[in-house]
Amino acid sequence: MTDAIVQALRAAGCVFAEEEAAILRETSTDPVRLQEMVARRASGEPLEQVVGWARFAGVRLVVQPGVFVPRVRTEALVRQALRVTTDHTVVLDLCCGSGAIGAAIAGQRTGVRLWASDIDPAAVANARENIAAFGGTALVGDLDDAIPVRLRGRVDLVVANVPYVPSSRLEYLPAEARDHERRIALDGGDDGLDLLRRLAPRVLGWLRVGGWFLTECADDQANAAVAVLREAGLDALAHNDQDYDVVVVAGQRRIDD
Repeated sequence: MTDAIVQALRAAGCVFAEEEAAILRETSTDPVRLQEMVARRASGEPLEQVVGWARFAGVRLVVQPGVFVPRVRTEALVRQALRVTTDHTVVLDLCCGSGAIGAAIAGQRTGVRLWASDIDPAAVANARENIAAFGGTALVGDLDDAIPVRLRGRVDLVVANVPYVPSSRLEYLPAEARDHERRIALDGGDDGLDLLRRLAPRVLGWLRVGGWFLTECADDQANAAVAVLREAGLDALAHNDQDYDVVVVAGQRRIDD
């Protein structure tokens, strides 16, 4: 006999109905709450916002309603970050959303000094929950505006999953994103790189010599994104991660700066 929850999720168009049913049951054994969650998911609300958590790069994260849900593909950015960092590193997670990237890095490196920032107060409140266990600090601000000045020139790694969906393509996003995540977390402007163009020139001043800036973009944006970082004074290249079907753009402050 087909599981009633799986059946309801399949009818709603959930491709991974069995896996989602297991996560819903893991979250609550109370029959009333469970049915409420099934109804919310079947109505199109993201699973992570329904259950209030997500697994990302080995870390279980709190995900509040309305906050950008960490994507599996962004684990590629974490993987690259771990290649260029060691223990006791200073990390800025800008446009941090739920704080997923910073938390994932701090979860695999000892003694990380983590600062996170987002323009959305709800996202920052969510990030504070997720990075508190690592001693991280989350602040409300546009890009890097809220980061303490004393960190300038002392940061080992800046990560920023800036919004990079072109404005004209927002209507084609899955309803989960369009209807349940704030536009400010998705909209990258005409070509998707508006936020990156604003942020890149600011990054150099935060990085120590040899420090890294990492961001994410689509394959058709890679060359333009690399050019933005180079114009900002960083040595830049793109890593096309086949496992996650995403491009991680990496820029390093020159050793001879």
